[in-house]
Amino acid sequence: MFVDAHAHVTHESIVDRAEEMLQRAEQHQVRAIINVCTDPESLKKGLLLTERHRWIFNAVAVTPHDVETLGEPFFPEVAACVRERRVVAVGETGLDYHYKELSKDLQKTFLIKHLELARETSLPLIFHCRDAFHDLFTLANGIENAMLHCFTGTRDEAKGCIDKGWMVSFSGIVTFKNSAALREVAAYVPLENMLIETDTPYLAPQSKRGSVNEPANVTEVARVIAEIKGVTALEVGLTTAQNAAKLFGFPKHIICA
Repeated sequence: MFVDAHAHVTHESIVDRAEEMLQRAEQHQVRAIINVCTDPESLKKGLLLTERHRWIFNAVAVTPHDVETLGEPFFPEVAACVRERRVVAVGETGLDYHYKELSKDLQKTFLIKHLELARETSLPLIFHCRDAFHDLFTLANGIENAMLHCFTGTRDEAKGCIDKGWMVSFSGIVTFKNSAALREVAAYVPLENMLIETDTPYLAPQSKRGSVNEPANVTEVARVIAEIKGVTALEVGLTTAQNAAKLFGFPKHIICA
């Protein structure tokens, strides 16, 4: 059994194929998916998807890449949805300093808005972070209920997440041939502090490089993590599924059915 802790199933590029993707996910023993909504349309369709499939759970936020265009118009809708408890998490929010054209100050402003919203509602956070761990750790000081999605940082940065009580989530990147350093980080992170994800439709794992990613492929992430840890894919799947249920607060019977 597996939980895909971060996927964009209602992304505009694949939403018309969502139902067939979910069928394949079920066939691969994926018991729950955290569908991350990042704009009004993906949120609308995500909420409708959850009505049809009770094992799909939504999260919502303005991503750091979109704060300049969507920050002001979309954040009020994000806040209302979170306060109405129509989602299980606030995210993905965070900081991305890799793209120099993105305003650091504006990213920080909206990260703080999301942090305040999560504190107000006691919902967990889903963080995106690239080349910005110092600022993220500083601004999110005191936040314990969170995950760092699609982790690609260093061992020290992973330790920083663990020390804060955050989950560290690995995507298909850990399966890539040139990801030896990331696999060393995965070896360091205890299973009890780990989640697995696909980041659908992005980052298809090694065996499917170049194709559109989907939640069923989370099993390949589990298999590679299992090889790294010297355990079974079943153990990776079960432990990370339990971690996800605890973080996002969905019933454990969903992953044990």
